[in-house]
Amino acid sequence: MIEIKKFEVNMLAENCYVVSDETKECVIIDCGAYEQEEFNEIADYIKANELKPVHLIATHGHLDHNFGNDYALKEWGLKVEIHEKDKTIFENMQQQAEMIFGMTKSILIPQATVSRYFTEEDKIKFGNHEFTIIETPGHSSGSVVLYCKDEKVMFSGDTLFRGSIGRTDFMGGSMFQIIQSLRMLCQMDDDIEVYPGHGPHTTIGYECMTNMYLDR
Repeated sequence: MIEIKKFEVNMLAENCYVVSDETKECVIIDCGAYEQEEFNEIADYIKANELKPVHLIATHGHLDHNFGNDYALKEWGLKVEIHEKDKTIFENMQQQAEMIFGMTKSILIPQATVSRYFTEEDKIKFGNHEFTIIETPGHSSGSVVLYCKDEKVMFSGDTLFRGSIGRTDFMGGSMFQIIQSLRMLCQMDDDIEVYPGHGPHTTIGYECMTNMYLDR
């Protein structure tokens, strides 16, 4: 059984998740910690629970989901794993800060330290569990959902929120593509729990009933 701990971080209220199981191995998903205090909270949780981080994963390449990558590299020697189609935006964080987020003042820009660019063919294994990578382009070209079939849990990044979806007006975004991605997610089981990149968690069934962007 997996344990999920959410940390709401940075000026854009991004959700960073630490996911572990009975082996004490864990993965860090979307480490957007911006302030040292935010990262300390994550590190303290990992230490207090005697966890061993083995993967640092980004559901996509946007800055607010990657602010804390340098912290994770320094603390645990982890480099980020991200879809190959987000390579360009991931390697241009300064441009993102200015063009997408309007951040013109001096801010912390993480370095592009990548351990691998994955595709949908890859798996992410930790402890006794694994994530299947589901490609969900639309918010960005390389947006993905991480799905743990055994636990019926998914981490949707900025593809699907409770009651909404991710923006498509950023570089690499496409409304047509995100609608296609959402239609694919709609075919999955209603009782799958969804942990998004912003806001509260939800389920596939609830979103199919109430989210205006989803249609079976």
